Amino acid sequence: MIRQTSVVGSVASFVQISISIACVIGGMTVPASGQQTADPIARPTDLHCEYLTNPLGVDAARPRLSWRLADGRRGARQTAYQLYVGTDSLAVSQGKADQWNTDKITAAQTLLTYAGKPLKPFTKYYWRVDTWDKDGKKNQAAVLSRFETGMMSDRNWQGAWISDSRDVATKPAPYFRKAFQTTKKVRSARAYIAVAGLYELYINGQKIGNHRLDPMYTRFDRRTLYVTHDVTAQLQSGKNAIGVLLGNGWYNHQSTAVWYFHEAPWRNRPAFCLDLRITYDDGSVETIRSDKDWKTALSPLVFNSIYTAEHYDARQEQANWNKADFDDAKWKEVIYRATPSENIVAQVMHPIRAVEQISAKSVKKLNDTTYVFDLGRNISGVSQINVKGNAGTTLRLKHGERLYDNGHVDLSNIDVHYRPTDKSDPFQTDIFILGGRGEETFMPRFNYKGFQYVEVTSSKPVELTQASLTGHFMHSDVPPVGRVQTSNPTIDKIWQATNNAYLSNLFGYPTDCPQREKNGWTGDAHIAVETGLYNFDGITVYEKWLADHRDEQQPNGVLPSIIPTSGWGYEWGNGPDWTSTIAIIPWNIYLFYGDTKLLADCYDNIKRYVDHINEQSPSGLTSWGLGDWVPVKSKSPVELTSSAYYFTDVSILAKAAKVLGKQADHAYYTALASKIKAAVNSKYLNKETGVYGSGLQTELSVPLMWGLVPEELKAKVAANLAKRVEADNNHLDVGLLGTKAILNALSENGYGDVAYKMASQETFPSWGWWIVNGATTLYENWPIDAKSDISMNHIMFGEIGAWLYKALGGIKPDPEQPGFKNVLLQPIFVSGLNRADVTHNGPYGAIRSAWQRNADGLAYDVTVPPNSTATLVLPLANGANVYENNKPLTVSSPEIHLLESTTRQSGQYRLQAGTYRFTIK
Repeated sequence: MIRQTSVVGSVASFVQISISIACVIGGMTVPASGQQTADPIARPTDLHCEYLTNPLGVDAARPRLSWRLADGRRGARQTAYQLYVGTDSLAVSQGKADQWNTDKITAAQTLLTYAGKPLKPFTKYYWRVDTWDKDGKKNQAAVLSRFETGMMSDRNWQGAWISDSRDVATKPAPYFRKAFQTTKKVRSARAYIAVAGLYELYINGQKIGNHRLDPMYTRFDRRTLYVTHDVTAQLQSGKNAIGVLLGNGWYNHQSTAVWYFHEAPWRNRPAFCLDLRITYDDGSVETIRSDKDWKTALSPLVFNSIYTAEHYDARQEQANWNKADFDDAKWKEVIYRATPSENIVAQVMHPIRAVEQISAKSVKKLNDTTYVFDLGRNISGVSQINVKGNAGTTLRLKHGERLYDNGHVDLSNIDVHYRPTDKSDPFQTDIFILGGRGEETFMPRFNYKGFQYVEVTSSKPVELTQASLTGHFMHSDVPPVGRVQTSNPTIDKIWQATNNAYLSNLFGYPTDCPQREKNGWTGDAHIAVETGLYNFDGITVYEKWLADHRDEQQPNGVLPSIIPTSGWGYEWGNGPDWTSTIAIIPWNIYLFYGDTKLLADCYDNIKRYVDHINEQSPSGLTSWGLGDWVPVKSKSPVELTSSAYYFTDVSILAKAAKVLGKQADHAYYTALASKIKAAVNSKYLNKETGVYGSGLQTELSVPLMWGLVPEELKAKVAANLAKRVEADNNHLDVGLLGTKAILNALSENGYGDVAYKMASQETFPSWGWWIVNGATTLYENWPIDAKSDISMNHIMFGEIGAWLYKALGGIKPDPEQPGFKNVLLQPIFVSGLNRADVTHNGPYGAIRSAWQRNADGLAYDVTVPPNSTATLVLPLANGANVYENNKPLTVSSPEIHLLESTTRQSGQYRLQAGTYRFTIK
């Protein structure tokens, strides 16, 4: 897989990246014209282990192995496969395997769970898969991949947990070092490091890896993550040194805010455990481990807070502290510490990186000691400053999303929940004290912020230019898998802003905002999960976060509203409208990837959660929840929306039970779902008028989208919704929950034109209103001058990003054949739009749905990836006809099967893999 190297700085750059990735992931060339290259024989490509390329440190006893089929021909499919796993790369490349050989299996399956001999720790495994194509021909070239196991068990750690103290109030970050000798030639070396807090690792002065903010945030006293690094290239013959710098992260939260993270039950001074496992050419193994023979000292990083900022005093730097020849005689001994949890597991997921560097768009000098830099867009991440000045000169870098009229940075929209005890820890404000040694550079290590503007204030005048400061966009580096292009520039900018907001809120778990909170708000996350999965390969992040859910769930099934949490959120904000994450996210992972693992892992948790609500609300109705959060003006009943999500969770549980073969549960929860549906409709639905409640947008759209409306009344309820939207001047009148439902409820029930009118508005309240007023991310509130709830980088209103795929492209997963094994294609050719080109790269490759109006009618291009099929439904207005290659499409062909449900208003077809161009006229 081609890895993203630049994130959505512009629509054009993102599109170019997505096209490139589509070519490789799909195993075919899919240029803008929709044509493709026909490979003479299919071949496996994009071999992944645990959804990563050649991962290190895999702890799974039965890792998942997957691949795609590269075959550009129509009807391309895999008829059989054979998979080999072994420890000898040459043997595996020759079709021999000492660990697992599946023999030839007649199946189209491309996702397998390892079922060979038990995997050993610290071992590199090679694997290949042979495939047979639609003609029964075997691929010619062997495609070799690999994965490497990690600890596999806590018993395999040799290092001790060490720190410099137990004092949580100590401000400076600690350095640690150990010098050692290698006397033989090194074949390979791996560093395994588990940390309570954050870390940077150095070998012989060189920083290891390009990850940021490792390890990912978890409930530290219940699960600790470790990271594996290949450090072979950094070791040298003879003297060597390891250096570790520890940061606080969420483990030792020193800033004070309303969520009480400074009182977390796990809180302590950061600590770590490290094994450097060296394998020599003669086969012997030596492990350099964390122990009492390490030395420690305080670093120039005199304060670090994941929530607020970092303070760095360059005058305290110790040159070469992490090199072998450094004199550490004045450093002190480390201390032993208890392990933070009994559950230390590998971090096998897409890491956080500083993915894009952003030059300042402008700088304004307010006076001799104050400059304000504008990046031109809102991001999550950090700034880097290059400056020259006298020793002791103090720079304060204040990061914010907007400016006061006088040009200074305004933090009033994002510091509202901060409760500082003094002025020593200003919000989103780095402090850099110069060392006075020429040009100096500062960039935070253990913090990130949300910002567009940086106000730099110095204690003494310094000269800064536009090039002195750059921004670094940081987020979980999930590969992009989607692209949307239309003839409406505002729609394209909404798509881009949605992606920027989504990425800005992905840091090993989905957050609400990157500045004011950084909390894993559950409601925001399940609202945006489809947007995330259509646009990015996010399964590794979601699997990690749902493990956090399992860590946080109470024995009675209750979940907190923010995850992870130190204990806050079990009593507020955690009804089914928010904590439906436990059901909705695993179900969507199943739909998008065709993988049952997360659904199975969370099944008992979903069940406990649903059973708790059932016990509390035997009538089938519940008022537990926040309701339609931050509405435009009208607030729908909490009982209606919470009961709708309760119904959704129970329905997912029933479907999951069927998928996992739990027939008794399937019957029980199907009946419970019917009971909830009947209760909601009995109280809120007027069957004569087809109106729910008082007929607000949310009251009508939520039951429609989530399947509560009786089949015979759907048309009437949808018509009422369309009338309501028209009465609201085709503008939004919803909050968070209504935003998820409104566009889908319209477009899925015959009112796609109405949905598009609403989606493309450029006046208040609308997404376009934000865009025309300069937004590059999504906001937290519809009025841009709101007095509260006005973070300018929120993802909670981001469902529109998924709707563009589902409606304009008509691309949906088929629950009966998940993972896009069969693609549901039902594009809506909305009025007011001349062109839409939508691509999603699913498990089988690139799915493209693109249409354009022309003088002759409408041209529609489709790409169905190899080894999959599509069910295509084309709207045929006014009795229009469908043509393929200028021939009327009235009878079935080998690759296009005409379905019996085809009518004069709708052409319905089953497509085999391949690229097609249809014309409708």
